[in-house]
Amino acid sequence: MKIVILDAHAANPGDLSWDEFAKLGELEIFPRTSEAQTVERLRGATIALTNKAVINRRMMSALPDLRYVGITATGYNIVDVQAARERGITVCNVPEYSTRDVAQAVFALLLELASHTGHHAETVRSGKWNRSPDFCYWDYPLIGLDGLTLGIIGYGRIGRAVARIARAFGMNVLALRRPASSNVENDVQNVELDGLLRESDIVTLHCPLTPQTMGLVNAQFLAKMKPTAFLINTARGGLMDEAALADALNHDRIAGAGLDVLSVEPPPMNNPLLSAKNCVITPHIAWATKTARERLLKISAENIRAWLNGKPQNVVT
Repeated sequence: MKIVILDAHAANPGDLSWDEFAKLGELEIFPRTSEAQTVERLRGATIALTNKAVINRRMMSALPDLRYVGITATGYNIVDVQAARERGITVCNVPEYSTRDVAQAVFALLLELASHTGHHAETVRSGKWNRSPDFCYWDYPLIGLDGLTLGIIGYGRIGRAVARIARAFGMNVLALRRPASSNVENDVQNVELDGLLRESDIVTLHCPLTPQTMGLVNAQFLAKMKPTAFLINTARGGLMDEAALADALNHDRIAGAGLDVLSVEPPPMNNPLLSAKNCVITPHIAWATKTARERLLKISAENIRAWLNGKPQNVVT
């Protein structure tokens, strides 16, 4: 049985092992695969593993041996799930491997906006402290999180993890009201979107990218936020109208943004957020701690074993 990993580098740039997968079949590993290369590389494969490499209906029709697609991520929009279902191809993802790591990244971005730690460290290295007439200085207002209000849009696993950390900082937590099946803790206030935007000092996005949430953060959304508020996005770049967000930042309609995702990754140099005021951007790394990637590979291998044993798990529906 042939197993092909299409884009191994993202999940494992060399600091982890693929040995568990090699035990399951004849393993072929490619660091990266372009769309033009996918069909040829998967020819004869029973199992394909992909992180961001697209596997669409056209490709599946050219791959009669393909029976299983494992997504080494949570999001599965890169695979045509309907086409896979029609062809009897099982598609599995890894729904929870980086929850706490993404929550950690939320606060890494927020703390940089609040304390400008990276900036101040650079000024020390450049000699500014050495030249200072005082024992201390700061170039930006330093903001304490205690007593501020955090609004969470998308109160799933990651949203709940973020809320737990926020409460440890002494923050008040609001969550966007969702269907009645989604309960919130007693110390988290359930609110509508307008109320959340009006009351929150920080708005953090943890909702999926769907046709309904595409461009959720638009000019109207931003106009309802406090001018002193921060926006955090570690979810999906497509949730934001990037031009509208850059405009709001540059005209001080909101105070700052911390982003780990953009609509196009890597971004073109003309993306307006790359030069926007007080906008901290990291290269889609919230998920990528070594411990999270270890869990990702472990669960991905377990998914294959479960499928081989006739009891598939984490099947995308």
